[in-house]
Amino acid sequence: MSTLTPLDLHGCDAPVRFAGVQEVRPGADGVVLNRLSPTALRHVVEPGVQMLSTFMPGARVEFLSDTTTVEIELQVTRLELPRELPTITSVDLVVDGELVANAAVTGGTVLRIRTLDPPDLEVEEGGPSSIRFDGLPSRAKRIEVWLPHNASVKVRELRIDRDAHVAQPEETRRRWVHYGSSISQCVEAPRPTSVWSALVARRVGVDLLNLAFAGEAQLDQFVARDIRDLRVDLVSLKVGINVVTADSMRERAFVPAVHAFLDTIRDGHPTVPIVVATPIICPAVEERPGPTHVDHLNQVYAVERTPDDSPGALSLARIRKLLEGIVTARREDGDDHVFLVSGLDLFGADDVADLPDGIHPNPEGQVRIADRFERLTFGAGRPFAERT
Repeated sequence: MSTLTPLDLHGCDAPVRFAGVQEVRPGADGVVLNRLSPTALRHVVEPGVQMLSTFMPGARVEFLSDTTTVEIELQVTRLELPRELPTITSVDLVVDGELVANAAVTGGTVLRIRTLDPPDLEVEEGGPSSIRFDGLPSRAKRIEVWLPHNASVKVRELRIDRDAHVAQPEETRRRWVHYGSSISQCVEAPRPTSVWSALVARRVGVDLLNLAFAGEAQLDQFVARDIRDLRVDLVSLKVGINVVTADSMRERAFVPAVHAFLDTIRDGHPTVPIVVATPIICPAVEERPGPTHVDHLNQVYAVERTPDDSPGALSLARIRKLLEGIVTARREDGDDHVFLVSGLDLFGADDVADLPDGIHPNPEGQVRIADRFERLTFGAGRPFAERT
């Protein structure tokens, strides 16, 4: 007979907190999680956004308990990309703020992308996985199960010792919402807590909601409205790279789109500090506009274009200038709570050796971004510093 008992994950009195997500609802395969709100999802037409919003960077299941065992059953759908280094899907266990264990998630459904250009996709169906952590101290403690950052996740069951006490923790930390691209989603990270925003959040003790969508940070208003309507204390936006790589906007559209995104957030949060981070380095499009493709070596490159096709087209260098001008203009108009951080100060020319595909930092590069972002935003006298 099992010595574990499943927790109620569905009711309004469920003893766990699903953190880092906006939607929690029962589904056929377990609790369905989404980083976007149901309202935002009704406005999404891009399949990539629909899928990526079910990936769980920064998401975790939190509870207070004296259990010595935690077992979680997940149904995951993983992307397998055509890269030399395979991504690892895993779960991290954090106890009273300390990372104590990591376990790989086996099984699940695999979406195997054989080639990116042209797209070639193979689907391999798979079942659920159970991950067990034993030997935890029997005292009361705060437990955080960090969910896979690089997979779509449904939580089927969460089990603890049959006679253990359990309660939902009260959240008193400041809430940080970060919006960005694949460079913030970090599917290349080796484990959930090594996503750079997760590294920062755990170090400084804030409650993270990561709204990063690989290839899809296109300043969509449904994201801005989600941020507007949330309880939030800190907001950061890392924008620009996807606009260039997709060639989705010219200068004429980009500047008002950024202003509109910020205006929408300000409608709900007039004085919350907002950090606007410009793009990190990407040599292929520093001075050349997109769009970009990926070659047979999985290196990003800019597509050749004619001079007649280039008026108003955006390179990263131009986007950094435009973002600097936007933040300056807003501060001159009286918004003293919007700040600029240069992406080149986060990851610049001296760091390109840690861009294995020419655009995405490797795990060492992500740690460097975390170190620098923490210093530039949460450091003493910086925009996100704790006020006394």
